[in-house]
Amino acid sequence: MYQRIILKLSGEAMKGNTNYGIDPKTVHNIALEIKEIYALGVQIGVVIGAGNLWRGVIGEELGMDRAQADYMGMLGTIMNGLALQDALEGIDVPSRVMSAINVSEVAEPYIRRRAIRHLEKGRVTIFVGGTGSPYFSTDTAAGLRAAEIGADTILMAKNGVEGVYDKDPKKFADAVLYNELTLQEVLEKNLLVMDSTAASICKDNKINIIVFDMNKKGNIKKAVMGEKLGTVVKWEEK
Repeated sequence: MYQRIILKLSGEAMKGNTNYGIDPKTVHNIALEIKEIYALGVQIGVVIGAGNLWRGVIGEELGMDRAQADYMGMLGTIMNGLALQDALEGIDVPSRVMSAINVSEVAEPYIRRRAIRHLEKGRVTIFVGGTGSPYFSTDTAAGLRAAEIGADTILMAKNGVEGVYDKDPKKFADAVLYNELTLQEVLEKNLLVMDSTAASICKDNKINIIVFDMNKKGNIKKAVMGEKLGTVVKWEEK
């Protein structure tokens, strides 16, 4: 069993079956899944995206300045993080929200040593605001925070996708699921696990990634317990 993990949640996971925004029932279910692994004594850091609210890349495509659009996305991650914190506190799971951009009225500033202290005290620590800089994805934030806090692994929870495929399974019926990959293969084959910056951080810091479908109840616990699930992306060569 892993002792300290980063759980990477996509923003899309927060909207449930709705087209847009935050679905309270879905967020409550995610919190219940987190509570299961919290009860095992696992130290949990959560990095959350904002695809349910805004994507910087879409803003750029619409003619916006990329940096401005990315900052809007960072604000979206804060909204998602606060929603998740509320759901966790509602089921008696202590949590803290730490932001890479300054919003002191609603979240603590991200300070590495303070984050580690929260984890050691048994608080689910939700990292929002991405890296605090534009042009970097929340996948990169997950890799960065995992390296900083000394996480054993990154659990990359996907919204309705079993793991890593050789091509988009939503577009191609013959897409093949990988059981195991290396980060070098992810980079060479340009597989859609995470962006190249995030993959490089994980490779350099010897962090494995487990990619799985979070929509199946109990999958987060299975991943933490080391059960065979989704795709394991290893930092070292085979």
